[in-house]
Amino acid sequence: MSTGRRSARERDRRTLPALRGSQRWFALLTMTRLLGAVLAIALLLAHRVTHHDPLLALLTLAWTPLSLLLLGRTQDARWAPAIWALDACAAFALVLAGGDWRSPFYTFALTTLVLPATSLPWRKAVAWGLSFSLAYGVVALLTEKLPDDTLTNTIRLETLATHLFVPVIVTTTLAYSSLLLERLRAARGQSERLALQAERQRIAWELHDSAKQRVHAAHLMLTALDGAVASEQGRLLVDGAIGELRAATSDMETSVAELRTPLDGRPVDELLRERAAELSRTGVARIDVVGRLPVLPPLVAAHTYRIAAEALTNAVRHAGCQSISVTLAGSAAGAVTLTIADDGVGMPAEPRPGGHGLRSMRGRAETIGAELHIGPGPGGRGTAVALALPHPGGSP
Repeated sequence: MSTGRRSARERDRRTLPALRGSQRWFALLTMTRLLGAVLAIALLLAHRVTHHDPLLALLTLAWTPLSLLLLGRTQDARWAPAIWALDACAAFALVLAGGDWRSPFYTFALTTLVLPATSLPWRKAVAWGLSFSLAYGVVALLTEKLPDDTLTNTIRLETLATHLFVPVIVTTTLAYSSLLLERLRAARGQSERLALQAERQRIAWELHDSAKQRVHAAHLMLTALDGAVASEQGRLLVDGAIGELRAATSDMETSVAELRTPLDGRPVDELLRERAAELSRTGVARIDVVGRLPVLPPLVAAHTYRIAAEALTNAVRHAGCQSISVTLAGSAAGAVTLTIADDGVGMPAEPRPGGHGLRSMRGRAETIGAELHIGPGPGGRGTAVALALPHPGGSP
């Protein structure tokens, strides 16, 4: 993997949690932004603040849905801080237009802290809150209603101090809550990985120590029986049974090897590229992997990889194809899909004797709530396996 691609991968793995945090807390932003706008307009209507109160109310009504639409559509983490800063500047402009640092728009301005506090790392989130307080202090100095005796008047000083420290408290609280949720998510993911690893090891032991030994014993008995069968038909049946046992042993060895190879938290698309490279070395078919996937929960990642790996293995073994395409598509905010398509002979009319791969794939898809479609490939040629995963933005 090139240095540029590796750095892009690491950057995405750092920014994806921030994007998930923005999505998780966007509902809180929407609720508080609407309440802040209603409160500001109600205070403007309750008593006269400026000579242009109706204009301020109209600006609030216009900016509230526009800002929510803009913030809700911000998917690129590189641009998010600029959008957050623009949102805060708009709120400060409303405070300035009100001409009083004890503004009806103070609560409205506080809502601009929700996404930065819950999406940025801890220290950066706290720094954002401090910057907000500093900016609000400058706004207070620029308003016309900050008396000269504010620093000597106890009541005014307490009020100003409250207005300056509340943003820091709000930011710290939200950032700490977000940090706890991320730690809980990480702990749950680790628990799932350990459970999956233990279950894979148990199944691998059972396959190797019990089922595989019995299959091997049956193979030896049929091989010994081969010379004792007199009729041609009997020998054909024995040869067929021996061939099936060899295929079963090969499938079992592959399954045991895959079960003993944990994902170790690695991205699914990276593992699929490695698997595709391994299968390409057989020379049976050319395999192209296009696209990337977001970071998936451990359980979903494990089943997703096994489904895709099984589809690749089936295509190489049974499709008689020349090329296989693996298309990966998804983001942290939308649907995640995988498609494995080949240009081979297509699905057989009758299932392969002893084959259980398709049944296993459907069972895995059902376990993680995904949709699995297996049918003809593009243009009716070959076979296409399409997996659509549930929305990845769920939170613990």
